[in-house]
Amino acid sequence: MSATSRVQDTEPIEPTGPVEPTEVSEATDRPVPPEAPDPSTAPATDLLPTATGRRTRAAALELLRPDRSLAVRSGLVLVAATAVGLLTQPLLGRIVDLVTDAAKGTGTVSPNVLTLPVVLLAVVALVQGAATSLGMSMVAKLGESVLARVRERFVERALNLPADRIERAGAGDLTARVTDDVARMSEAVRSALPELARSSLTIVLTLVALAVLDWRFLLAALLAVPVQAWTAHWYVRRAIPLYSRQRIATGAQQQQLLETIGGADTVRAHLLEDEHTERVADRSREAVGLRLRGVRLVLGFYGRLHIGEYIGLVGVLFAGLVLVREDAVSVGTATAAALYFHNLFGPINAALVLLDDAQSATAGLARLVGVTDLPDETEAERGAVPGSAAGPDDAFVSVRGVSHSYTTGSPVLHDVDLALREGEHVALVGTSGAGKSTLARILAGVQPPTHGDVRSADRADGRPAAVLVSQELHVFAGTLAEDLRLARPGATDEELRAALATVDALAWAEALPDGLNTVVGEGAQSLDAAKAQQLALARLVLADPLVAVLDEATAEAGSAGARLLERSARAALDGRTALIVAHRLTQAATADRVVVLEHGRVVESGPHERLKDAGGAYATLWAAWSGKRDAAPAHD
Repeated sequence: MSATSRVQDTEPIEPTGPVEPTEVSEATDRPVPPEAPDPSTAPATDLLPTATGRRTRAAALELLRPDRSLAVRSGLVLVAATAVGLLTQPLLGRIVDLVTDAAKGTGTVSPNVLTLPVVLLAVVALVQGAATSLGMSMVAKLGESVLARVRERFVERALNLPADRIERAGAGDLTARVTDDVARMSEAVRSALPELARSSLTIVLTLVALAVLDWRFLLAALLAVPVQAWTAHWYVRRAIPLYSRQRIATGAQQQQLLETIGGADTVRAHLLEDEHTERVADRSREAVGLRLRGVRLVLGFYGRLHIGEYIGLVGVLFAGLVLVREDAVSVGTATAAALYFHNLFGPINAALVLLDDAQSATAGLARLVGVTDLPDETEAERGAVPGSAAGPDDAFVSVRGVSHSYTTGSPVLHDVDLALREGEHVALVGTSGAGKSTLARILAGVQPPTHGDVRSADRADGRPAAVLVSQELHVFAGTLAEDLRLARPGATDEELRAALATVDALAWAEALPDGLNTVVGEGAQSLDAAKAQQLALARLVLADPLVAVLDEATAEAGSAGARLLERSARAALDGRTALIVAHRLTQAATADRVVVLEHGRVVESGPHERLKDAGGAYATLWAAWSGKRDAAPAHD
């Protein structure tokens, strides 16, 4: 791939020529229009995909495969429990026959005659209860295993999605899948799945039992099937698309809330409060409207279902009347048949009620599978080819012909070439929106470039080749030690203390109420911006990458903590190859080399002193920085 602007790794300074002016946002590298955009013309988000029904079913089987032995055992236990329970109706029928026979003779019933069937009823109840409990617990265990597998796959894939793909979809879409869809699946697995399995077995085995009593009872019971089948078809045909639309509407509602709340300052600045409030209300009305449609759908479903039940019950009672008159069956047998069919009301209702939960959970699973099935980019596709040499012979990391666009027609980077020698510290500077953060993410492997590639030395010990530390601070909930071990799970307490000591953070860490065992993060011990950034730098030391990328990692500390964090950063980077997106030009002054970006192009590269005296872009930035520092109070 040809490059239009090359960074020189030698001493001379080589400006690469003029660049096209493009107005950019100060918060991101993305181009922005000169005035506030019209919300009505804003582009629609590109939602993350949803799997097809066939793919969702295939994924469910894949998730079950590792636990197929447990699935078979739990199924057999539930079949046994249901079969034992179906002995209740014949025993009750036997009691009816005994009473009927006695009434035809002496008119009294000996208690001894009823003892055996009553005892058997008690035994059936105990055995059924024990077997059902065991089977349901096994099904619940199976469901939890599958649910855990879904979560792990989803989180793993979501964490590896390119940042621009998530931004195009909107944070609300991914948030809705992580929260609402997973929650619905959890509810289905923990309550609906075991009960649905038991109800389905009860229905099938009860129909078999009716046929054993007399095949005509089965035919009479099957009169309800056409109505029930039509009802189920009517419901499913409407439920699947409706629940899918509900999930999408919920995601859109959350996305609109996030955009409105997150951009509240901008909304107020452009006097768009009423417009954004109305947009939130529109999304909410759409979500509520779809939920009300779901309620009406369920009510219609039950109304049609009851008609089928009454048709079947009348058919079984009439068949019993005819068969008893013809002496084809006893009164007890007809009673058992009626009890069998009446016993179907609960399981059928439960199965079809749970079908509602199952459809909702299936829609959620389809959205989760849609994310887990997204193609995982290979290293070549991501632009990182470990172990390959590119650029100068002594290049440890090289960027070749890298261009990147978040949206079509708005490039952020233009054919950037950059090479870092082993152990070299390179400062990346430029005005806001020049593309520094984008280039840093690409070099760290977090963001794949639209064009071009990134090549680096290989790492054989399994540790990351590159680690990015950004200005977006986050302290994970848990103990301080657990937070640090995210970078190296097997690290000992001594290694944790050594990493903290490297970045001058050991003193305050040990001063916490429980030292390394102090719970930090949201709702626990809070850490200020400087401490949180030192924690991130300590994780960098523990990860021990070949290349460290610092994206304005000291920017959030303010003047008071800037010098401390700069010392911490220098200590963390000691002996490593590093790219430093410099928020303060004091970081550039101490770097081995400075690279200047303007409008997504490298315009200068060289040592600080030479660039400062060259009268180019860096000299202008340095003059502005120095003037600001000279005008600032002495304590800054």
